[in-house]
Amino acid sequence: MSVIQVAAGLIYRDGRYLIARRLAGGHLGGFWEFPGGKREPGESLEGCLARELREELNIQIGHPALFDVVRHAYPEKTVELHFFHCHIESGEAEAVQCAELRWVRPDELTQFQFPPADDVIIGRLCHEAGRSES
Repeated sequence: MSVIQVAAGLIYRDGRYLIARRLAGGHLGGFWEFPGGKREPGESLEGCLARELREELNIQIGHPALFDVVRHAYPEKTVELHFFHCHIESGEAEAVQCAELRWVRPDELTQFQFPPADDVIIGRLCHEAGRSES
């Protein structure tokens, strides 16, 4: 089984992360996620992230910095998620190719239903936020 590479943006502003709700009907429809998408052949992960965020949210991002890589096997496919910290350089995020958007504090992330592959990242973000507050 081939591995699908995905780039996802951890977009942080004013103490909150931007999350997007997947459109109903597709793989993991209705779940929340950190916005991003599948890498195209010959595309860098950073280029993929910039393209996906432009297409999905109508924003331009600054220089993404790799945060973590998570590999997760679903029954129908295996994904390798590359999570990048990034910031919006231009545009205001809008739900172009997703059901809705929310800006949430790290401690609120666990209140949303994310795909299982995101669990380790959510745990790390909550842990780091807790450390920085103490």
